[in-house]
Amino acid sequence: MVQLHVKKGDESQFLLSTSVDTPTNTLIQQITAIYNGRLKVDRICSEIKELADYGITLPPNMQGLTEEQITELKLEDEWEDKCVPSQGSVFRKDEIGRRNGHAPNDKMKEVLMKTVEAAKALVSKKQAQANVCLTTEMVKEALDQLRGAVMIVYPMGLPPHDPIQMEFEDQEDLSGTQASLQVITEDECQLWWAGRELQRGKKLQDFVGKNEKTKLVVKISKKGQGAPAREPLITDDQQKQMMMRYYKRQEELKKLEEADDDSYLDSQWADRHALRKQFQGLTNIKWGPR
Repeated sequence: MVQLHVKKGDESQFLLSTSVDTPTNTLIQQITAIYNGRLKVDRICSEIKELADYGITLPPNMQGLTEEQITELKLEDEWEDKCVPSQGSVFRKDEIGRRNGHAPNDKMKEVLMKTVEAAKALVSKKQAQANVCLTTEMVKEALDQLRGAVMIVYPMGLPPHDPIQMEFEDQEDLSGTQASLQVITEDECQLWWAGRELQRGKKLQDFVGKNEKTKLVVKISKKGQGAPAREPLITDDQQKQMMMRYYKRQEELKKLEEADDDSYLDSQWADRHALRKQFQGLTNIKWGPR
C-alpha cells in the first residue's frame, strides 16, 4: 500500500494508506473527509469544554445581555428546565453571557473532559509521528465518543441552537468565523505532489508510478491559491544535525592544527645536523664586526 503524508502548507496533518490504483477523485474525497472531520472534532471539543464549565448555550437573542436587560426585555430561556445535566448542576456564571451558567457537577464534568482528551488523541497530528494512518472510521469513532459523553451528561439532549448539537447534526454555521477559513470542501480541494497537481479523473499511478511500496508527501490547498511550496531537500532536524557535525569537525580540525604547530623546529635540539656541525667546529659562530 502507498502511504501518503498529508500536509497543509508546511504543517503535518495525518497519514493515509491507499493504493496506486485509487482514482484521484476518491483520494480527494477521503482526504477532505478526514481533514474536515478532524477540524469538526476540534471545534466540538472546544465547545464541550465551555459546556463543562458554564452549561448549555443561551438562545441567540439572550446572549451577551445582562440580567437587567433580560428582565427588562422579558426574555426567557425555554430550554433551561429541559436541558438539565444529570446528577444536578453547579452554578458558574459565564462572564461573557453566552451560556446559562448551570454547569454539570464535577463528576459529570470529568466524564466530558476525559472523553475530549480521548477523542482528540484518536485524531491527533501525533498519530503521524507514531506512523498511524487515519481513516474516516477513526474520525467517526471520535465523534461518536463525544456524542456519547454529551448524552450521558445531558440525557435530555442539548438545545437545537447549541453549537455542539448543531455540529452533531452537521448544521453548524461557520460563516464569518476563523474556522470557516480552515475548512476545505471536496469541490474546492486541490491535491499536490512534487509541485504537480494530482488532477481529477485520473489515478494516482498516473503521477507516481505503479510501485505500491511508496511513501509520498502530498499537500492540500483551496482552488485559486496556487501550488504550495515544495518540500525542502532536507528537513529542519537534518539541517541541525548537519550543522552540529560541521561544528564538531571544525573543532577537531582546530585541535589538529594546534597539534601540528612546527615552531619547535627552530630550536637547537631539533636541528638534525647539530652533531656534524659540532665536529666541524661550526657551532656558536657569530657574524658581524668584532
